[in-house]
Amino acid sequence: MLISITIIAALLLNFILPFGYLLKTKAKNKTNAKAVLGLQIFVFFSIVVTASIFIFGATPSTTALAEGTAEAASAASSTDGWKYLAAALSTGIGSIGAGLAVASAASAALGALSEDSSIMGKALIFVALAEGVAIYGLLISLLILFA
Repeated sequence: MLISITIIAALLLNFILPFGYLLKTKAKNKTNAKAVLGLQIFVFFSIVVTASIFIFGATPSTTALAEGTAEAASAASSTDGWKYLAAALSTGIGSIGAGLAVASAASAALGALSEDSSIMGKALIFVALAEGVAIYGLLISLLILFA
C-alpha cells in the first residue's frame, strides 16, 4: 500500500514540479524548456519501470493459490501483468498513431476542400482510414485481454 502511494505521489510530482519551475523562472528560451521536458520524460519512464518491477514482482493472488499450486499462481500473476501492459500499449500507441494520422489527413483534406468542394467524399475516406488505426489497436487489446 505504501509503495502504491509513493508511486502515485512521484508521478503527480513529476507533472507538477517541472511546470512550477518553468512558471517560477519564467523561462522564455526554448533550450531551458527542452531540458526540463527531457528531464521530465526521463523521470516519468524511470517511475514507470520501477512501478512495473513492483507490479510484476507481486505475490501470487489468493484465487490462484486456491485453484492450484504455487507454481501456477506465480505463473498466473506474471502473465496477467504482461497481458495488461500489452493491452495498454496496443491501445495507447494505436490511439497516438491515429491522432497523428488524423491531424495530418484532416488538415490536408480541409486544404483540398477549400480548393475544390467536389472531393469531399475522397477526403472523408482518408480521414476515416486514419481513424481505423485506433480501432485496430482497441481490437488487439481486447483480443489480448479476453483470448
